[in-house]
Amino acid sequence: MRRYLLVLIALSSVLLSGCASFIRSDVIAFHDWPANLQEKSYVFERKAGQENNLEHQNYENLVRSELRRLGFNEVQAQRSAHLKVVLDYRIDVRDVKVVQPVVTDPYWPYWYGHPYYDPRRGYYGPYYDPFWHPGPVTQYREVQYQLFRRQLNILITRIKDGKKLYDVTVDSDGGNGAMAFAMPYMVRSAFLDFPGQSGVPRRVNLEIKE
Repeated sequence: MRRYLLVLIALSSVLLSGCASFIRSDVIAFHDWPANLQEKSYVFERKAGQENNLEHQNYENLVRSELRRLGFNEVQAQRSAHLKVVLDYRIDVRDVKVVQPVVTDPYWPYWYGHPYYDPRRGYYGPYYDPFWHPGPVTQYREVQYQLFRRQLNILITRIKDGKKLYDVTVDSDGGNGAMAFAMPYMVRSAFLDFPGQSGVPRRVNLEIKE
């Protein structure tokens, strides 16, 4: 009975942990944002390889939505813009080894199946006694997996003098190697509480929407 109770508790923990999943991002922004900035027109400046890149266009759309929410307006010609926005992103992978505890029952399935026998006492023994059980044993095993480190940088610069106004970096680790999976949450994290405190690291947890 005790063994089945432990299994039930373990299954309940798994089910509860699966109710909500999150993207965790570490965010740090350095800025010198003018408090009285009225002109918020901007253009995207693209690096080599970002022109005519469908993946990059998708990420620009995510940033565009956040900037629109904050009152910025995009223009098509740089001569009409006050600001320029540059995106940079990357993803790396590394192999991770961890040692995890595993709870096992060393007497299963022998507990009920293999009692001792004595001609005078018949079948007996702690392995057969349903009221005696030493309990589970914790063992350790090595688990290997891949961890993906995703990074996003967004830089907003004033065009007329090249002054950097907002420079934010978002780091997010996870088991999903698709940059597109995490990017919506990373972009949102980059502009959460914009412009925020300069140079102060913070951690943002956003629930994954199915």
